[in-house]
Amino acid sequence: MGSWIAIFAALGAAGTWLARAYALSRNMVDEPGERRSHAVATPRGGGIAIVAALLVAAIALSLRFPSYAPKALAFGLGLSLVAAIGWVDDHRPLSPWLRLGVHALAAALLAFVLWHGGSPNWLVLAAFVLAVGLTNVWNFMDGINGLAASQTVLVALAVAWMGGGEVWRWLALALLAASLGFLPFNFPRARIFMGDVGSGAIGFAVAGLIVLGADAARPWRGMTLALLLIPLAAFMVDSSLTLLRRVGRGERWWTPHTQHAYQVWARRIGHARVTFAYAVFTGLAVASLSLVTEVRFGFMLCMGAGWYISGAFFWWLIQRTQTGSGGADS
Repeated sequence: MGSWIAIFAALGAAGTWLARAYALSRNMVDEPGERRSHAVATPRGGGIAIVAALLVAAIALSLRFPSYAPKALAFGLGLSLVAAIGWVDDHRPLSPWLRLGVHALAAALLAFVLWHGGSPNWLVLAAFVLAVGLTNVWNFMDGINGLAASQTVLVALAVAWMGGGEVWRWLALALLAASLGFLPFNFPRARIFMGDVGSGAIGFAVAGLIVLGADAARPWRGMTLALLLIPLAAFMVDSSLTLLRRVGRGERWWTPHTQHAYQVWARRIGHARVTFAYAVFTGLAVASLSLVTEVRFGFMLCMGAGWYISGAFFWWLIQRTQTGSGGADS
C-alpha cells in the first residue's frame, strides 16, 4: 500500500509540474476579476495530472483483476470524456450546455455498466444522478486554494475505508495519492489551479468510486452508499443551497460567481483558513463513520442528516454574516 500511494503521489506531483510548464507556455492563465476569488494571475489545468494518474491506476487494476475490467474501463472512459471536454474548455470557453451534455453521456456510461452487471435499478439511477451532480459540484467548489484537492483526499479516504471491492479501494487510494501530489502546487499559495479538466473529472471520479464501492458491498449496498454520502456534506450543502438561492433570485445560475459560502468566507479570513475549516468539518464526518458500522440503519440516517443540517446552518451563518457586515450579497 505504501508503494502504491508513493507511486501515484509522485505521478500527481510530476504531472502537475509538467502541466504548469505547459500552461505557462500556452498562456493558459486565469486572470483576477470580480467573478474570481484570487488576486494574482495563475495558470490552470493542473488537474490533468490527477486524471492521468487515475487512468494509469484504472488500467493497471483492470489487468490485475480481469473480472473487474469492464467496470474499471467504463469508469476510465467516462473519466476521460469529462476530462477531455474540460481540457478543451480550459483552452477556449465552451457552451455550458455542451459540457453538461458530455457529463450526462459519461454518467450514462457509468450507469449502463452497472445495469449490465445486474445492479439494482435504484443504484443505476443513483450512479447517473451522482455522476452528473458531483462533476458539477466539484467544478463549482474549486474556487479557492486547496479546497477541492483537500476534500478529494478526505472523500477518497472514506471510500478506501468503507467502500466494498478491493479494486475500488485501491483506485480510491490512487486518487487520494495523486491529489496529495497536486496539493503542494495549489496550497497554501496557488502556483496552478486544477482547471475544468481537473475539477469536473475528479467530481466524476468521486461519484464513480462511491457508487462502485457501494455496489461491491452487497448485500449492504444501500447502507454503504448512505455512509459514503456523509463526507460530501460540506460540498453538497454549499453548492446546492447557493444554486437554489441564485435560481430563486432569477439570476443566470450557470455563469461564474463568488456567492458560495466558502468564497464569502474567504474574502473575510483568507483562503487557507477556509480550506482548513472545511477540511476539519469533512475530516470529522469521515471519522464519525466508525460510529455507525455496527448500529442500526436508522441511526446512520439520522447521523447523516445531522451532518447535512449542520452544514446548512453554517452556510446560513456565513451568508448572514456577510449580509450583516455590509458585504456584497448579490
